[in-house]
Amino acid sequence: MRDYKWLHEYCLNRFGSAAELEAHLPVPKTPAQLRKIRDDRYLSTMALRVFRAGLKHSLVDAKWPAFEEVFFKFDPEKVVLMSAEHLERLMQDARIIRHLGKLKSVPRNAQFILDVEKDKGSFGALIADWPVTDIVGLWTYLKKHGHQLGGLSAPRFLRMVGKDTFVPSYDVVAALNAQKIVDKVPTSLRDLATVQNAFNQWHEQSGGRPMSQISMMLAYTVNH
Repeated sequence: MRDYKWLHEYCLNRFGSAAELEAHLPVPKTPAQLRKIRDDRYLSTMALRVFRAGLKHSLVDAKWPAFEEVFFKFDPEKVVLMSAEHLERLMQDARIIRHLGKLKSVPRNAQFILDVEKDKGSFGALIADWPVTDIVGLWTYLKKHGHQLGGLSAPRFLRMVGKDTFVPSYDVVAALNAQKIVDKVPTSLRDLATVQNAFNQWHEQSGGRPMSQISMMLAYTVNH
């Protein structure tokens, strides 16, 4: 496994300057900013990620105002009360994407958020306080307690809300393969721990560069 210095120099050479490189990297939110996000916005983004999975993002995004309307602006206290009959009626609403399994996930994830709120004070507190050096642990927690958050949905949801996380996208996995860290998409606890350890090393070597930025830099080393 090559160290962070190689990765940084590779990306500097590609973009030509430090300023140009930084302009192409994501900037995660601070823990304080994550705490300020309301639970209804976390639920909305979680639902958006679930509906985006397997579909063209622009198609889902164009319909999102209608989703906000039919799901009471994603107020968890209201959404959790939606009955099976109510969801069946939504299957007749042409303004939204009529996928019953995904529709059912919304009130279930509303209950998940309310459970966390009861324990932590807010869903944002859970997200803000989770250490990035165990971000795969948060993926696992979201997959276990949430609904339809398996695969890349948990890390992509976290990236969408601004939590610092790497994402094992196709290019990132290819870069990890080139570094002989893993040879496939990490799904087992062992492989996830191996990848987390690699990112932790780069994070430390870089003086604390966000995981999301290291993830993007790795992707830039592939097919270019």
